[in-house]
Amino acid sequence: MRNRKLGFLILCLSIVGFSYFNSSAFGQATPVKLNYSHHFPAPHSINVLANEWGKEIEKRTNGKVVITVFSGGTLMPADKCYDGVVKGIADIGLAVAAFTRGKFPLTEALDLPLGYKSGMAATKLTNEYFSQFKPKEFDDVQVMYLHGHGPGALHSKKPVNKLEDIKGMKIRSTGLSAKIVAAIGGAPVAMPISEAYDALSRGVVDGSLAPMEALAGWRWGEVVKFSVESPSFGYTSTFVVVMNKEKWNALPPDTQKIIKEVNEEWIEKTGKNWDAIEDAGRDFTLKLGNKVTSLSKEENERVAKAVRPLLDEYLKSTKERGLPGEGVLNYCLNRLKKLQ
Repeated sequence: MRNRKLGFLILCLSIVGFSYFNSSAFGQATPVKLNYSHHFPAPHSINVLANEWGKEIEKRTNGKVVITVFSGGTLMPADKCYDGVVKGIADIGLAVAAFTRGKFPLTEALDLPLGYKSGMAATKLTNEYFSQFKPKEFDDVQVMYLHGHGPGALHSKKPVNKLEDIKGMKIRSTGLSAKIVAAIGGAPVAMPISEAYDALSRGVVDGSLAPMEALAGWRWGEVVKFSVESPSFGYTSTFVVVMNKEKWNALPPDTQKIIKEVNEEWIEKTGKNWDAIEDAGRDFTLKLGNKVTSLSKEENERVAKAVRPLLDEYLKSTKERGLPGEGVLNYCLNRLKKLQ
């Protein structure tokens, strides 16, 4: 009798232990946990959207995928994000093509001063380009989706009405925007956007190129007095949300399908968001008493002539690499006209 009780107890404990260590037998599989790194500050709407993207995937996969977002470059700096995802330091990352010059030679067409008028147009064009040309330069990751900010503007401590006003100005810029600065007579200063506020405040730089959203999103409106817009230097920066290839391939097909569906929805959401925060940046700086102006038609023509060599340089560079740069540039210019 005693032995039977002992045997029964052992059997019960075995069942409990088995169910504890094999919870998947009851449909409670351990979720796939992924981390997501980006450089935007926590209050920024891009961080809010990133978190919402992760939550939506968690919801639609019934908790099978859980994504934790690390904002403000806490996991890795912006210029290391892409390679960090490739190496598995981060599972997902928001890479900025311009932060690693030469790594994405074909995609550099998107960052040229093509005359962007909105974040939605930039975001749609970046994704259409990727779908149309399927650039091999992203083959070492799984691309989720792309997006681009609204047209870059020049924010400064002094008014700018003509090209001569820019001559010699120390202007914070990165990637291809640095070439724009040089082309219009300024002195480009390479610097992460996260350091620009202090640099502007202390006079380390006289101005910075960025979309209007930076006036509120990065609070530049507090340290500049003037913002000038010009369609001739209306560039964008291409952002690419990427996932580590091994982590992606390890996901079951049904989960991959769900993520792709969410990605498609977030293209539209992100484009609308860029336009909304462009307006917020403009409102923020105007409420502080700052001025927003546009270059005259004549000055715009001068700027267009000054930056045209950047497009020619792109064509020459891609041709030397055996890349279809001419086809890409023509596609982007023609498609952008229809998107705006």
